[in-house]
Amino acid sequence: MAPRNLLREFLKASLSAIVLCVLSYLCFGQSSASPAPEKIIIDTDIGDDIDDAFALALALRSPELQILGVTTTFGDTETRAKLVDRFLGEVGRSDIPVAAGAPTITKNPLTQRRYAEGGHFAKASHPDASGFLLEQIRRYPGQITLIAIGPLVNLGAAIDKDGATFRKLKRVVLMGGCIKRGYGDLGYTAPRGPQPEWNILNDIPSAQKLFASGVPLYVMPLDSTQLKMDEVKRAFLFSQGTPVTDALTLPYHQWGQETPTLFDPMTIAFIVNPGLCPVQPMRIRVDEKGLTRPEEGAPNAQVCLDSNPDEFFRFYLKRVAGP
Repeated sequence: MAPRNLLREFLKASLSAIVLCVLSYLCFGQSSASPAPEKIIIDTDIGDDIDDAFALALALRSPELQILGVTTTFGDTETRAKLVDRFLGEVGRSDIPVAAGAPTITKNPLTQRRYAEGGHFAKASHPDASGFLLEQIRRYPGQITLIAIGPLVNLGAAIDKDGATFRKLKRVVLMGGCIKRGYGDLGYTAPRGPQPEWNILNDIPSAQKLFASGVPLYVMPLDSTQLKMDEVKRAFLFSQGTPVTDALTLPYHQWGQETPTLFDPMTIAFIVNPGLCPVQPMRIRVDEKGLTRPEEGAPNAQVCLDSNPDEFFRFYLKRVAGP
């Protein structure tokens, strides 16, 4: 082949290689980029039990999540909102909006009231929770995961106000209900059978509305969320001295008990790592006593009936204790 033809073939081959490299970068370079964080709103009755604070801590330590806001539900919702204000302020996240639901009457003690009323970072007032929730759904239709880790008062109010907008949620991930294993049934004790679970029991009508709403539901019931955090794990976590672990320490001690059960954090863990709580389709009916009863028919929820506590705590401690 003549030298001129050789040069022409070399240039053609070089140009093809360059084009292939550019196309590979555009196609595979972009597809390998990290996905956008999932937009979430956390609806919580923080301040009674301590597991809500542990769930909020996990969410704050998860870059996979974009927290659009935190809404408080049940009982003294304004004091709960001030507790969230302080927690967020202590970790440098006062930018996250906090809204308060309608107050309700309850005899359940707000164990972390002193922390909430300490005056640190508390806002003078908070917007209405159901209104805030609907406003965010209108802004981001089909994009928001609502994490429900308290009685479902705010969800029921939002459905009543504007059910069509509520149905534009991407999904609801719920800590609630009981299918087979009630309180204290850890899988190796004598079976206790199903029991009404706190978050469902304290607003049965709202729970019924939610399960009939048509919104995709992912349910973490008592069966999979009775995760006992022992002394060794607590000592490790509280000794880390980070803003998040320090922010957990005071509410934990005000809670006044020793071994927390991390019911609520499983919702956050599931969103970040679904393998920690595998789900299966079920049809769930909330009866007049607050029991979540499986029945025949088209599924209305994806339900996690079992989880591995060791895997959960390896994930949780590594994530929350990190720098």
